[in-house]
Amino acid sequence: MFPFIRNFAHVMKKVYLTLAALAVLSTHAATNDSIDGRYYRLFAPVTFYHDVAQEQLALTANRQKDDIDNAIERALVHVYLNRPDLVKVTETEQQASGTLRQDIIEKPVAEVADLVDQAEPIPDEPVMETVVVEVQKPNFWKYKGDGSLQFMQNYVSDNWYKGGESYYSAVASLTLEANYDNKSKFKWENKLEMKLGFQTSRADSVHKFKTNEDLLRYTGKVGLQAAKNWYYTLQMLAYTQFAQGFKANDIRTYSDFLSPLTVSIGLGMDYKVSWLNKKLTGTINMSPLAVNYKYVGRSSFRKKNDPTVEEFDWFPSRYGIDQDKHHKTDFGSQFTASLTWVVNDVLTWKTRLYGFTSYHRAEMEWENTFTLKVSKFISANLFLFPRFDDSNKRDKDLGFWQFKEYSSLGFSYNF
Repeated sequence: MFPFIRNFAHVMKKVYLTLAALAVLSTHAATNDSIDGRYYRLFAPVTFYHDVAQEQLALTANRQKDDIDNAIERALVHVYLNRPDLVKVTETEQQASGTLRQDIIEKPVAEVADLVDQAEPIPDEPVMETVVVEVQKPNFWKYKGDGSLQFMQNYVSDNWYKGGESYYSAVASLTLEANYDNKSKFKWENKLEMKLGFQTSRADSVHKFKTNEDLLRYTGKVGLQAAKNWYYTLQMLAYTQFAQGFKANDIRTYSDFLSPLTVSIGLGMDYKVSWLNKKLTGTINMSPLAVNYKYVGRSSFRKKNDPTVEEFDWFPSRYGIDQDKHHKTDFGSQFTASLTWVVNDVLTWKTRLYGFTSYHRAEMEWENTFTLKVSKFISANLFLFPRFDDSNKRDKDLGFWQFKEYSSLGFSYNF
């Protein structure tokens, strides 16, 4: 037990001497710009230094020593006397190996540079600036449209062996759309279509110009999403024409602004079409509950500039309206499909199919426009329009069917 206590006391004494030397080191380092290289003896592998032993055995001091030398020598002598087993090498062996630097022993080694001065300076903390955050309300409206001006011309000389008639015509069209979709199951779509065209004919001695295309139509839908592509929808259609409509060599007027005016409102479902890799797009609307209102402002027509001549037939009757009335309301069901098929970069097909039935009468319209793109601003159109309406008088050849067709070439622009 006693040898253990004695060894422990020796170790603690060495620790004390080492700490005392470190205290002197810290005090010296705090008051000086350089660190004394003599301290490396305390932290290097334990070496037997001859000068330390000679200083301790000499009767008189050989050189002037300061507190650092005394502290270091006392720590080393304590180890030499009490723990010689820790001494692994002598100063002579160390000098023979060429690893001992006399300049470190003889004088302190000053630092070449202050590391603090060489280090990258710490940047100042940036001054916090007030940031104005502007939150813009998303725009759920989308606008688009297209317009065209098409021309048609046919010339036949008076002595042409097959006969025929020369004519000139032009058709202008403009379609505008404003659609609202809040990406949260609600949509509101608005579409305004306008077409107006005139033609001349040598054989018509009554009219210098007649309309060959006349349409003013508004389509509006309010929808609430029910599934992925299905919406509960309230749809309204309203259409009339701009100008009076005539037939060749006939003084009677067959149509006029608000004569007729048709307004159809339906409640049902709307399906958004996106087929053939999104080349065929549009909507299909089915309204099992619909009301169709037809209004005719004109009543009857006299021959031009001759009010004394007997009146023609009751004008509204041409549209299924009873005598002495100007409007008619039917309840039933309606179907509307409006599709666009981009066949390729050159050919596009736009179609609109509309049908209404009151279960006493039926009306159907199928508009087809084939557009052949010649260049960026020039295109050729083919328009086919079959129509069925059993509220009109029955034709001896076509029955209740009607048909319209024209082809044209002109300018077009999409925006």
